[in-house]
Amino acid sequence: MARDLEALIASDEDLTKLFGGEPTQYRKSKSLPKFTAQAMQTCAKINRIFFADPDEAYRLFHELIPGAGEGVQFTPPFNVDYGIGLTIGRGTFLNKDFMVVGGGYVTIGEDCLIGPRCTIATPNHAKDAATRLAGWEHASPVTIGSNVWFGTNVTVTPGVTIGSNSIIGAGSVVTRDIPENSIAVGNPARVIREIPDHDPAFAEVEGMI
Repeated sequence: MARDLEALIASDEDLTKLFGGEPTQYRKSKSLPKFTAQAMQTCAKINRIFFADPDEAYRLFHELIPGAGEGVQFTPPFNVDYGIGLTIGRGTFLNKDFMVVGGGYVTIGEDCLIGPRCTIATPNHAKDAATRLAGWEHASPVTIGSNVWFGTNVTVTPGVTIGSNSIIGAGSVVTRDIPENSIAVGNPARVIREIPDHDPAFAEVEGMI
């Protein structure tokens, strides 16, 4: 499967640049808008049929995102610009209104809990006015470890890495790396404490784990 994806990316010059982190002009590209249109059309179909035909919806989901592992669950609607380059570890749950914006590699680990209305963005537009006006941008990969929990409405910006077992509080905007076993909140998100060994709210179920 990885070789198939590499071959697809290598088959198109703009895809090669996009996933290589090189500058691209999406709005002037002849191919990139076609790839995103195909992905979004598939997302629209998945969202439309999910409750009537979940088996077909999940088949299309895995066809769109070959890097999605076993037991990945999602609640529609969701929207991704490119299924290629997106890896989702087994057992991860994506709540409604999950969105991945732009090209570039995005890796989500195993057993993550992604809350409603969370967005991962990979594009960087040019800082100077003239280059930005010309439409130049480049993508930076995002990496999320395993067993990470996002509260509602979390935004992850390009190039960020979030360590395993961490929690990102609701409404946070993650603009820099977050170490593993951390709780981070705010805009921009900052670490406020480490993950506790035990949550007292669930003391009665500790013997069942």
